[in-house]
Amino acid sequence: MKALILAGGYGKRLRPLTQEKPKPLIEIKGKPILAWQFDWLKKNGVSEVILAIGYLKERIIEEIGSGKRFGIKVGYVVEDEPLGTAGGLKNAAHLLSNEKYFYVLNGDIITNLDLKKLSEALDEKTVGVIAVVPLRSPYGIIRFDEGTGKILSFIEKPILQEYWINAGVYCLTPKIFEYLPERGDIEKTTFPKLAKEGLLKAAAFDNVLWKSIDTHKDVEEAEKLLSEKPI
Repeated sequence: MKALILAGGYGKRLRPLTQEKPKPLIEIKGKPILAWQFDWLKKNGVSEVILAIGYLKERIIEEIGSGKRFGIKVGYVVEDEPLGTAGGLKNAAHLLSNEKYFYVLNGDIITNLDLKKLSEALDEKTVGVIAVVPLRSPYGIIRFDEGTGKILSFIEKPILQEYWINAGVYCLTPKIFEYLPERGDIEKTTFPKLAKEGLLKAAAFDNVLWKSIDTHKDVEEAEKLLSEKPI
């Protein structure tokens, strides 16, 4: 089973950490994000990973190499200029077109969700399945009596179960390549079109470890989460 990791971004919000090190190599609890992803992918039956790289690509190749020391086979597709998530995926078409299906994930995601749930949701009429997780409020919530204004309770960054967000993890069939532009983000170009045509599904994951590493604060929160729910 193959997986493509989109690892070509600049990681601007993590500067200065990403000035000399690409985001997927940022360490969480002493281990690069990519290493955490490799461990999780292996547990889910993935034996080969393709890294779509661009920014500081030499650093990633130097650090990861063939993947042998991580116990997984690693290959590369290189972006000479930024292509976006859709373009980055299309750039790997020659390595994935013969697969029945494959997984795609962003290079800044740490999670322990079960990938089989995505592949099992595929059917003949589905081009792709998106993992979705409940939205966690970035702020604490105050409950109060609207009549008197009296504060009743405080809830620290609750999970908003009625709202679901894209977890940045997908199971796709090769038919996806017919819908991809040469450049641009899959979330803004391809997925809305697939949804409109009824070709896209969601697989909901509740009570799983999931964290996107976008800011310095996310690094701290990811370390805390990994202590509570190891991969």
